[in-house]
Amino acid sequence: MDNSIINNPTQQATLRMADDHWLGEFPAMASTCQVLIDECPLDLAKKLLNYCYVEARRIESKFSRYRKDNIIYAINHSNENAIQLDDETLSLLQFADRCYQLSEKKFDITSGVLRQIWRFTENSTAPSEKSINAYKKRVGWHKTQLTNKTFNLPGDMEIDFGGIGKEYAVDRCAAILSKHTSGSFALNFGGDIYVNQARQNGNFWKIGIESPTEIQPQKMKIISLANGGMATSGSTKRYLIKNGKRFGHILNPATAMPIENAPLSVTVIAENCTQAGMLATFAMLNGENAENFLQQQAVRYWVYR
Repeated sequence: MDNSIINNPTQQATLRMADDHWLGEFPAMASTCQVLIDECPLDLAKKLLNYCYVEARRIESKFSRYRKDNIIYAINHSNENAIQLDDETLSLLQFADRCYQLSEKKFDITSGVLRQIWRFTENSTAPSEKSINAYKKRVGWHKTQLTNKTFNLPGDMEIDFGGIGKEYAVDRCAAILSKHTSGSFALNFGGDIYVNQARQNGNFWKIGIESPTEIQPQKMKIISLANGGMATSGSTKRYLIKNGKRFGHILNPATAMPIENAPLSVTVIAENCTQAGMLATFAMLNGENAENFLQQQAVRYWVYR
């Protein structure tokens, strides 16, 4: 087989041979999404890539806070009216509720509104105490009302699935691919990863973890992954400096301030990508106790400070 790029029927996804496997790529959820497929017929590789493309874009369309035609927009502009929920949205909100409880209220999908005062870009500055106090009042999962059919949100609040959406998309795509192939594959959606099994030659998929202090490719940590999900949470690229102090973009919803003494990044391997992402984020939210938290979870992890 040649190494030329093969256009997928979606017109936005590409597929090519990369060494000894197929590499499919497409843009979604502000990331480059990669689908690595063990050697198989071209027609099957195309179908598997297309399944992932369609599902990832479906999830993005349905749950992106940037759109004005989906359930998230309806909830965030509900004017305190209860919104009827479909099963998938209900399931994600219930998961967000479990995350809120398990994280001791540190993981809060209503905290996305804080992005309006914390802008972690070049030359950005920390918000004033007045702004922080004002926006703290607009955060708090406990103020929402979730039933088995409806969700009610206070008028000055909003929700954002940004902290769980990409991991959810990875696991959904993995479930779909598992129904259509018995072969090995690996998904990498902007650093959120899932591998279903070892490759047919007996080798594991190779995954790179970039250290915040060792950014050269030759110093990247390479691990072998035969099965499971992997996710990284961190503030290596989104932070600001004020009076010589570094503020990462991981915020404490109770204080509307960056988490004190948080690691630069945390990478976790777990049963699936959603679980890995949850644990990595929880670890970041635990600040200086990140390592202690992860040691109690019986998972493989890497913490960089």
